[in-house]
Amino acid sequence: MSPTTSDSYDEYHTLLARRDAMRLRRQLLAPAGGERSPEPVRSFEEAGDRETLLRTLPLVTPLPTLIDHLYRAMFAQHPYLRRLFPASMDFQRAHLEQAFRYLIEHADRPEEVTAFCTRLGRDHRKLGVRPAHFAAFETALAEALRRSAGEHWSEELAGAWLRMVRFAVSAMIDGANRSLTEPAYWNATVTEHEVQGPGLAVLRVRTAEPYPYRAGQFATLQSPQLPHAWRPYSVARAPRPDGELEFHVRRTGPGGVSEALVTRTRVGDALRLGPAQGAMTLDDAPGPNVLIVAGGTGWATAKALLDGLALRRTPPPPTHLFLGARTPADLYDTVALTELEKRHSWLRVVPVIGVGPGAPNGGSLGDTVTRHADWSRHLAFVSGPPGMVADVAGRLVDAHVPAQRVLHDPVGGPART
Repeated sequence: MSPTTSDSYDEYHTLLARRDAMRLRRQLLAPAGGERSPEPVRSFEEAGDRETLLRTLPLVTPLPTLIDHLYRAMFAQHPYLRRLFPASMDFQRAHLEQAFRYLIEHADRPEEVTAFCTRLGRDHRKLGVRPAHFAAFETALAEALRRSAGEHWSEELAGAWLRMVRFAVSAMIDGANRSLTEPAYWNATVTEHEVQGPGLAVLRVRTAEPYPYRAGQFATLQSPQLPHAWRPYSVARAPRPDGELEFHVRRTGPGGVSEALVTRTRVGDALRLGPAQGAMTLDDAPGPNVLIVAGGTGWATAKALLDGLALRRTPPPPTHLFLGARTPADLYDTVALTELEKRHSWLRVVPVIGVGPGAPNGGSLGDTVTRHADWSRHLAFVSGPPGMVADVAGRLVDAHVPAQRVLHDPVGGPART
């Protein structure tokens, strides 16, 4: 089949899928028996659902089984939806499990959930997700709950879960609608690809159109080698006039996006970028002194924050960077780090070797940081593996750093790869 014929074929089936989706949406959302549509759920905590969700969670766990039932039901009812997902569903299942846990654990914080899901809806536009798909998801979830709970199923259980999902979906649709004026994704070209060590590469890319983001944010990347598979990576430099972005990618396993980006991507290759995400950003005001703690490829976020501080019009505040690694060989991009410290008198770098899983002494980066000084008057940024982030953030709060001044991406959010 020629490329032109293939494109026409894909376009034809996309149109059929859209028509099917619109018909599905009308069927699922139309009021039954002339009844009025129910009011949108403002907060599933107001309905007292959090207690129900926590109490009945054992009846529908393990969550991977519930999610397996969900996708089986959804694809059986609407086979065309399968083409919106990557060939391997492992990451998608893990991502959905994290999302369910996040919603349940944060049910008493509706404003935080709304903000999170609004950003998620903005990002999900790149997948081609439409309101009708959410309706199909809800129907499949109802069937999955019935299968998982079996004889323990009840309308109370199902109602709490469905109100939770409707609350999240309402915010996601709102986020998508607010972002209709911006692209769903940006096409980019790889301009540099440098291997920095075994299974680690630094990529520079340039987008065809300006890419809006702030230092400290991350983007989801898709390689044409793995259609529909998106993975999050931190942008490792602050926005600059040349529009070039930098990503640090560590290979996490065979056959995934990280493997494709590290070992099978070359200069000139095309990539796609989803909208920028993350709230771990610098404020425009000078603010207090800054503490940055990074481990592994969390250095990418730290590098962007330092770059952003250096580009400020006002003198940056005194800044400490703690950079953790298991062994000296795990430190990378050291030339850039040395140059940053050499050029900026406001920056102090403290390498911490021998910390993290598999490290020789098994030490804790968080313990080293909190023993070094009193950080209670600092603004702290933490980036790296989820376990490290949770440990450092917790120790800083225990050391009297106000929790609202310890910034990091949600530990329960999508894993960086």
